[in-house]
Parts: sequence; C-alpha cells; structure tokens
Amino acid sequence: MRKPARPREIPPPLELECLKALWTRGEANVRDVRDFLAPKRQLAYTTVMTLLDRLVRKGAAGRRKQGRAFVYAPVLSRDLLRRVAVKELVDSFFDGSGDKLLAYLRNEAVSQPEYEAVSQDNRLDTSLL
Repeated sequence: MRKPARPREIPPPLELECLKALWTRGEANVRDVRDFLAPKRQLAYTTVMTLLDRLVRKGAAGRRKQGRAFVYAPVLSRDLLRRVAVKELVDSFFDGSGDKLLAYLRNEAVSQPEYEAVSQDNRLDTSLL
C-alpha cells in the first residue's frame, strides 16, 4: 500500500499569483487581488475568494474582518517561499546538492532558444514557468 503524498509546501500556480498580489499590496481584499490579477487572468470573484481562503487554511495568508469583507495579508514571506522552492528543486533534481545546482547553472543550463525549441516539440506550457 502506498503512503499518501505529503502536501506540497509550494502553493499551486494560482495560489502563488494571489500571494504575489498580497506581497505587492501588503493587505488586500478579494476585489483588490482580482484587479491585480486581471491583466494576466480574468478570474471570477468567487474563484479568487476560494484561492485566498485556501491560502488562509494552509497558513500562507491571514485575514481579518473589515466591515462586511475580509482583508487578507501574507504570512509567508517571499524570501521564505523562495528558499523552500530552491530546497525542493535541489532535493528533487540535484540529489540534495547545492553545488550540483550551481554547476548546472554555470555550465550545463540549456540556452533559451534551445529550451523554446524543446518545449515546442514536447508541447510544454512555458507560461507557467
């Protein structure tokens, strides 16, 4: 029997976009976050509300009542989440070795034109990267 997968510490892409809005604004209500995301993504008000509620449940954001609405604020700092993401990358792809990651970045990283050619051949969605 397989063990259940451990929860991922890095928020999924849409939740991360909401966190970016909170990092930029400091505090925001649902409408503010929705407006922040609007140039890239047109999301329903209720979708943004659900994403922010998930961030609160996961401990990545906090909220307080202001009038009839909630105001959300980031709990996780951008720097902390970057460190978690880099650690996950190093552990998953570089056998836990930061030196291997640095060597890869210095010597073996695929150039952008080569990456774009590979991603088109394999139909990868590079907009999420």
